[in-house]
Amino acid sequence: MSKKGGSKYRMLSTKTIRWTGPVLAIAGWLATMVPSMAAATYSNNDYRACAGQLLRLNINVNSASQACAGALRPRELSRCVVKISRQTQISAVDALNSCTLARRPEELATCVVDISLYPSKEAANPAILNYCGRSLLPVSFSQCVVGLRTETKSALVPTLDTCISGSDRVSSFVPSSTSPLQPTTQFNPVFETTPIPAQPVNK
Repeated sequence: MSKKGGSKYRMLSTKTIRWTGPVLAIAGWLATMVPSMAAATYSNNDYRACAGQLLRLNINVNSASQACAGALRPRELSRCVVKISRQTQISAVDALNSCTLARRPEELATCVVDISLYPSKEAANPAILNYCGRSLLPVSFSQCVVGLRTETKSALVPTLDTCISGSDRVSSFVPSSTSPLQPTTQFNPVFETTPIPAQPVNK
């Protein structure tokens, strides 16, 4: 190749690099923008996020739509299902049924996962879903089950029965508004009257 041809080739290569660099930069910028725009849309719509997470767990469209539409906090519902189905042997469909009925879906999920993972990952056990769903304080209930099993090496179901009985007694205790140690005070006003001296009658 001649010197003249070589210089033209170098000039063409330089121009190509100058044009290619910005084009690739813009393409990369757009590629990063599309997922972030989708994430922004997800973050602004709880129902879309809920439905999307449930559909990715292979829950059918009708069940996902009804569950998310009826949820007070759709994101908490879907996070409950995701956590249970991914960290335990319980199916997403079974988890959805329990999470839908729970007043505190994320606490229910914590309860189910904690009990299912101790001492090793339990097989899919509907009893865990049932007991965690019945408890008014799911996290405390799971701590009771795990704590007692750790020390006593008891079987799962008897420990579930013991802890649910204890939590029922605690939750049924409602402190009285007036303590018997504090006597009720009664307001009895006392009116003192001072006799008015008789005025002399002028004749």
